[in-house]
Amino acid sequence: MAQFDPTKPNLAETTGPTVDVVETEDAISRRAKEAYFTATQRQLIWARFKKNRTAMFAASILIALILMGLFAPFLSPYDPTIKGRNKDYTNGAPQIPQFCDQNGCSWRPFIHGVKRERSIATNFRWVTAVDPEDRRYVYFFVEGQPYKLFGFIPGHIRLFGVDEGFIHLFGTDDTGKDIFSRTLHAVFTSLAVGTLGVLISFVLALIIGGVAGYFGGITDGIIQMVTDAIRTIPIIPLFMAIAAFIPDTWSSETRFFVISIIIGFINWPTLARRVRTHLLVERTQEYVLAAQLCGARPGHIIRKHLLPSFTSYIIVDLVISFPYIVLSETALSFIGLGLKDPVNSLGVMLQNTTSADVLLNYQWYFIPVFFFIALVMSFVFVGDGLRDAADPYSSSKK
Repeated sequence: MAQFDPTKPNLAETTGPTVDVVETEDAISRRAKEAYFTATQRQLIWARFKKNRTAMFAASILIALILMGLFAPFLSPYDPTIKGRNKDYTNGAPQIPQFCDQNGCSWRPFIHGVKRERSIATNFRWVTAVDPEDRRYVYFFVEGQPYKLFGFIPGHIRLFGVDEGFIHLFGTDDTGKDIFSRTLHAVFTSLAVGTLGVLISFVLALIIGGVAGYFGGITDGIIQMVTDAIRTIPIIPLFMAIAAFIPDTWSSETRFFVISIIIGFINWPTLARRVRTHLLVERTQEYVLAAQLCGARPGHIIRKHLLPSFTSYIIVDLVISFPYIVLSETALSFIGLGLKDPVNSLGVMLQNTTSADVLLNYQWYFIPVFFFIALVMSFVFVGDGLRDAADPYSSSKK
């Protein structure tokens, strides 16, 4: 008869927890599989999108730029228009806050003041020189010029400022306006133009492409002729003609909306053709026939049954097309056919970098170029990531 050995573990005591662990792992695996097979299309797209590190990094940069544009009045220290200019610091170099100088260190960041003087090297013309003895300390959440956040919320608190004078992180232009403030407001303007243009093209593409794809036949043929005609219109000559007819008395807000509407009207054909192609395939499915037999109207079938099956691809297409609309606005403003001063857009600011004098002497004018590149490239990488995530066969292709 076997004797009890206290040094050996009891089998009855060890079996229970082991079985519980196995059962727990099986339960977790089973719940994971159930969650995968019961997940919505949006959840599957997000799960695949999170695995793309490049797209996630681009999305974080894009969110940061969008927040910078939305909160530009609060983040910028001054009004980007002529009201907030520093007439004593025109074409001034960027002022970088520092903690130490030749006079010692400080726990609070500061910049040096500037003074205007005549120099022999410039034939006794007035030049701006840094005064190392003049410290101007940086403070946060300071009271500044009044503004309206989001266009309707009044405010006067700025994120940072100095105790005396001005601070220009990105320098100033030839009129003394702060380039940092102008850049943040330019990001917001370019995003607003792109958003309005995308919304216009989105609505037109869904309506026109949905009608063409659902009805087909003669209706589809007529719509496709109109679509092809719009796609063949050259953009630059079109805007040159429009710019010739736009009165100089129009306000900057009016020009903003006109440019946005025109860009939206000429960018819908591509998405409309994709919606048409999808609906031509889906309109023969059994669920569409069931809806027709139940007496549903064509508009209801398109809106409630056909377009929702294509929603993820429509969203992806809009994200991909967004940077091209921003590029259109920037290019048109760059050549003088789009927005103009006093509107702050990336295209308007890039227009100031065309002279050789800026390239040789005022290189800080090119700082907004990096924001423009970051904005466009972020949209491109996020759009590519969403396109791969929305494709159920993308993982099998790699």
